[in-house]
Amino acid sequence: MMIDIVTLVARFRRKIKPLVPALAALPLILVAGAARVQAVEIPHFWDPRAQLERPELPAARTIRFLVDDDFPPLHFPGLDGNPTGLSVELARAACERLSLTCTVQVRRFDTLLDALAEKQGDVVAAAIPITTSLRQRFAVTKPYFKIPARFAVRKDRNLPAPEAKALQGKAIAVLGGTAHEAYAKAFMAGADLKPYLDLPAAQAALKAGEVDYLFADGLGLALWIGGEDSGGCCDFSGGPYLESRFFGEGIGFITRPEDDNLRRALDFALQQIAKEGKYAELYLRFFPVGPF
Repeated sequence: MMIDIVTLVARFRRKIKPLVPALAALPLILVAGAARVQAVEIPHFWDPRAQLERPELPAARTIRFLVDDDFPPLHFPGLDGNPTGLSVELARAACERLSLTCTVQVRRFDTLLDALAEKQGDVVAAAIPITTSLRQRFAVTKPYFKIPARFAVRKDRNLPAPEAKALQGKAIAVLGGTAHEAYAKAFMAGADLKPYLDLPAAQAALKAGEVDYLFADGLGLALWIGGEDSGGCCDFSGGPYLESRFFGEGIGFITRPEDDNLRRALDFALQQIAKEGKYAELYLRFFPVGPF
């Protein structure tokens, strides 16, 4: 059954909603996690051997980025009230790399794609998953971020890495009805899957030792592991898991199909940002405990 992009995004945002208190405290998490920054693995989404050409764009053109401001650490209000986050700062860095004038406009999340289609902006820089239905309406850059699946374990249990054989007979918490549960059913034969209604309940079960592993959204787990609610109980084990059939293609900048020069320019800028180390700098700023 085909799921439209609005439904898909709505499901994802409902899943992440219980994490909003921790996400809102992101500046505090950043400070608390500063000592762990060196251990963060920075993902790489661009082929370093690829030589992308920079298309010409009119120097006088102002590029209007459309963002949402309630999905940290990708897009949220900064301490000064202005939008920030990985998506927003990558948009600003891309504009600087291309020597373009850009603006950042905040809109309600469910209006972003329609606003782009109606030419009220030029690029959407928000956590909208890349899907077939999205590509049918719009053009999308290569992904600049993906949300992997990860295992979390208690630090004091000394459990083996979560390979198929090691998971046999182990109790694994999953969120019922999610891609993570479907993946676990497909590839973790012999494990004792324990479905939970939401991520906080599954996290509480892991923290209490009621399950051996928790398999879930790596972004939510990273924020929990680095926040106060975990009490330092747990850490990642194994992974990351990025199979696109289950966990999607990722998130990229979205443009109108007829604006292909802009899409290609943004792809060029993102690759250069990665090569020059700017992506790593921004990633570490917003992910002191990374999901990878």
